[in-house]
Amino acid sequence: MRDRLIQLAALVSAVIAFAVAGQMLPGVLRVSDERGLRYTDVSLEGAPPIVALGTAIGALRGIIVDYLWIKAGMQKEKGLFYEAMTDARLITKLQPRFGEVWGFQGHNMAYNISVLTDTPSERWEWVRAGIDLVRDEGLRYNPNDLILHKELAFWLSHKIDGVADDAHLYYKREFAREWQYLLGVPPGSHQDRINWIAAIKDAPDTLEALEQKNPAVRAMVERLQSGLSGFDQRFQFQLDSTFLTNLGRWKSVQTSRYAKLLGLDETFRKNDPIFATFDTVLTSAESEAALADFLPFLQKKVLRESFNMDATLMWEYTRDFGPFDWRHPQSHAFYWARKGATTAAKRSSNVEDIYKVLNNDRINIQAMQALSRTGMMQFDPFSHDNPGRLNDPRWIKAIDRYFGELYRKHFGTRGGGGDSFCDFYQNFMSQAVRELYRMGDYEGAQAILTKLDSLFGRGGLIPNNKYEAPLPTFVHNVTYGEYEGSPDVARSDVYAALERGFREGLLFDRPQVLTDALEFAKGLTAYFQGNEYTDFVNKFGERRMADLIGSLRTSVQDVFANVVMDSSQPLMDRLTIYNRAGEAQRRMVYDQLKGVLEQEYALDPLSNVVPFAQLFPEPPEMETYRQAQAAEAASRATVGETTHRSTAEIK
Repeated sequence: MRDRLIQLAALVSAVIAFAVAGQMLPGVLRVSDERGLRYTDVSLEGAPPIVALGTAIGALRGIIVDYLWIKAGMQKEKGLFYEAMTDARLITKLQPRFGEVWGFQGHNMAYNISVLTDTPSERWEWVRAGIDLVRDEGLRYNPNDLILHKELAFWLSHKIDGVADDAHLYYKREFAREWQYLLGVPPGSHQDRINWIAAIKDAPDTLEALEQKNPAVRAMVERLQSGLSGFDQRFQFQLDSTFLTNLGRWKSVQTSRYAKLLGLDETFRKNDPIFATFDTVLTSAESEAALADFLPFLQKKVLRESFNMDATLMWEYTRDFGPFDWRHPQSHAFYWARKGATTAAKRSSNVEDIYKVLNNDRINIQAMQALSRTGMMQFDPFSHDNPGRLNDPRWIKAIDRYFGELYRKHFGTRGGGGDSFCDFYQNFMSQAVRELYRMGDYEGAQAILTKLDSLFGRGGLIPNNKYEAPLPTFVHNVTYGEYEGSPDVARSDVYAALERGFREGLLFDRPQVLTDALEFAKGLTAYFQGNEYTDFVNKFGERRMADLIGSLRTSVQDVFANVVMDSSQPLMDRLTIYNRAGEAQRRMVYDQLKGVLEQEYALDPLSNVVPFAQLFPEPPEMETYRQAQAAEAASRATVGETTHRSTAEIK
């Protein structure tokens, strides 16, 4: 009887305990969410499947993880990078929400193992694998880990967009090619880019919802499924990144100048059955209309599932900060640093963690700085050329606004956090004065110089005369001596001068302005590429610094094309600029611009009166020029193949 009473009392106590725990649980979860005591923002969020493995091991898991972590660190110190990676992978299985091990493994792949390979393509595979690992897996399991966001942003900024790696030009080409296939070429104006990303953001989340919205999509999908059904499973109709990449490749052929020069459309049509299927199914009027709705839906899905990126955030950042080009690594660096700053904010409010926030914010504004210097891109995925990267002065105002936000945020941060952003602001805005001056925007340059003087010069805490010099004198002082150490300054000067030359010199019929700009660009290009400090040739046959500025011909072509395609300027003004340019300059851009401008002109009422060919005539000797370009492209392709074979033979 006594035992029965004890059992009954224990049962009643257990019931009461469960009832009290049930009443307390919502409050406990609420506090854990508010104070960042869980791995994710939502405590009840389902754990990933691999967490079950670590949970099943129980308390022994911690001992095993500690042992493997120490072992991996020792292996890395000894240069045993592959072995360290094996142990790190096991740790991620046992403890996937240990953010530091994801960063360790990603860095090991992108930095340590990549440089042990023999070719740029092998090196790129390891760099991309490290980035993919953290972006696609590590951050899914650790969405509130600020350090992991910051590390990923740094790799994109430093490893891909920087110049420290001998294969950095290869990385830039491959990164631009991948994202051009995924998202296409962005429109020119900032507002158009906002609308472009908005179309992806607002696309339906499921194919069923899309087909209800546009029944023509179903018919197009059925034709694609039927046309691709005979291929390997990887290449059949699937809503994944491989399918989107193949589709983007097909679309890129339609607009590529090099594809036209080399006749790649016909070559692919004959030799690539997947390309031929796209060409057959998607060229009808019905399919073109359906594809316009299908493509944003697929891009949204692939961004979310394959790249762990949110189209809504991409849209918000484009709307609030500037005209991102997602083919540029710094756009992604900004995305991940900014996302980390917002999603991990409440987990990094501790005084001891403020340095993490500070370093992450520095990457954010440095990415904006890089975009201001190289953010206007021109790229043909079928050429062997490096992406054309023009300075984009639209980022100057964005940085001006963002500086105020960061200064207020870090004003009281220990170690002079606010002052570090003041130093950045002074340096960047001093360069902006130079850039706007080279472009002929004397009023804008003077406005910034006056503001610098009021904040840090004669109106500063310690008054000084640093910014009181006349505008031309200040510009000379800023640029003098910087070309050797900073190739972006030289390239930015070339592009800014040429842009002013084409806009002002041709539109306002001031030929001397263009002549001066071309002479300046020619002289600076010769100086920069001939400088002994920038003519180093790496083991892959590429000049680490000098190739950044490219040849004068490439600079002229890139800038001239950008000026004539700039839809923020009246079309007739741009056609005037084109027609007043020299024959050689017009030949450089004619094939590249004809289709784009013809479509734009078709919307103009004038198109009903004056034929487009009359306003955009083909330059003389164009066929001879095309043949020369085709021969040069074929020669470059042959050299690239020979280099690849030679490298493989050496290996």
